[in-house]
Amino acid sequence: MVAALAVAGCGSATRTGTPSGDSQRKLVVWDWKSGEPAAAAYVEKAKADFAKRHPGVAVEFVAQPYDQYYTLLGTASQSNKAPDVMLFNGGGQIRDRAGTLLPLDRYVAEDRSRLAGWEAFSEDGKVYAAPVTLQGHPIYYNKTLYEAAGLDPADPPKTWNEFVSGCAAIKKTTGAACFALGNKEGFGIQFFLSGLGSGILTPREYDDWIAGKRDWTSPHVRRIFELWKDAGDKGLNNRGANSTAMFTDIFTVFETGKAAHIIGLMSDIGHWKDFGEFLPPEKIGVMRAPVVTDGATPSLPYDGGIGYAVAKGTKDPALAADLVRALTSTDALTAFYAEAGAITSDTTIDVSQAGPAATAIVSEIRTGRPALHVALSSKTLDLMGRLSQQLLSGSATVDEAVEQLAASDRTG
Repeated sequence: MVAALAVAGCGSATRTGTPSGDSQRKLVVWDWKSGEPAAAAYVEKAKADFAKRHPGVAVEFVAQPYDQYYTLLGTASQSNKAPDVMLFNGGGQIRDRAGTLLPLDRYVAEDRSRLAGWEAFSEDGKVYAAPVTLQGHPIYYNKTLYEAAGLDPADPPKTWNEFVSGCAAIKKTTGAACFALGNKEGFGIQFFLSGLGSGILTPREYDDWIAGKRDWTSPHVRRIFELWKDAGDKGLNNRGANSTAMFTDIFTVFETGKAAHIIGLMSDIGHWKDFGEFLPPEKIGVMRAPVVTDGATPSLPYDGGIGYAVAKGTKDPALAADLVRALTSTDALTAFYAEAGAITSDTTIDVSQAGPAATAIVSEIRTGRPALHVALSSKTLDLMGRLSQQLLSGSATVDEAVEQLAASDRTG
C-alpha cells in the first residue's frame, strides 16, 4: 500500500507546477485493468488516440490491486494525492464518491448516443464517469451436461420447478452440481440477486427497487433470500461455496464441468470468452432467469460495468476529460472487445463473429434492465455479503438478514 501511494505521490508531484505547454504536462491514471495482458491493446489504442491531439502530454497508468483499490483511492484522495483519472465500478462505489469527482456532462455530450450504460455512473442527474463496458449477469449453462442428462440444450428451463428438476437429472447422471457458486468474498449473493431477481420480483417491484423505493417486507424480496439459503441447504451449489473465491476459482468449477450453471459476467472475466477457452463455444448456453413468481418478466440484468472518471482537483479538467474520451473511443473499445471479450459500452461495435453466447447476450441488451444489486449502496452490499455467508452457514435466518438489510438500506 505504501509503495502504491508513493507512486501516486510522485505522479501528483509532477503536476504541481503551472503548466506552460503540453510538453510539461502529465496525467496519472489509476485503474486495475491496465496491467492485464488482455487490456494491453485497449490501453495502447487509447493512448495513441490521445497523443494525436495532445502530443506533448505524458500519460502514466498505475495498475492497482483490485482488492485494495478503493482503500488506496480513498487514502490518496484524503491526502490530496489523487490521480487525475481513475477507474470505477458502476453503482455504489462511484456514487458514494461523487463529491470528489468532476461532472463530465459538458465534455462527453457527443458520446451520449454512441455509448450505453451512463446511468450506473450518474448521481443527482450528473454524469461522473464515461462507461467502458457493460456489465451484467447472464446465467450460463453447459450444453454437454444437459445432453448427458437427456435435457434439450436448445430449450433451457423456463420455471424454477423445471430448473430444479433438470438439475436433479444432471446431478444423477453426471454428478455435476447445479450452480457453481463462489462466495468467499461475499460477492456470490450479488450475482444471485441480479441474475435471478427478474424471475422473482414483479415488474412493478423491479422498477421500484431500481428507483430506490424498495419494499423489504415484500414476500417476493424475502423469496430471493429464501432461495439463496435453500440452494445451499438442498445441495444445489458446489461444496464449499463460502470458502471458494469468486475471482477466479469458481469459474474453473464451471469450465471443468463440475457444475451445470453459473451466474457469471458478460464482460472481460468470468464470461463467454473465458469459458470458450475450456468449453467449445457452441456448448456454452445463455438462459433467462427461471420464473419463480407468476407475472415476473425475466430479463438480462446489466448496467455500465466500469468507467473512467476525473478527479475534481485535477489541474486541467478539459485535458483529463479528453483522456477519458480517448479511453472510450470506438477504436479503443473495439480492441478491448477483441482481446478481452468485453461487451463494451459502444453500441456501434459488431460482435456477430464472437459466437452464440455473446450474440445471445447482446440480443438481450435492448430489453435488459438495470442490475438489482447495483442500486444498493456499497455499505449495504458489504452487509449483504456478510449475511449471505451466514445464511449459507446456518448462523443467520432469512428474517434476520432481510431486517438488517432493510435497516441499512434506509440509512443509505
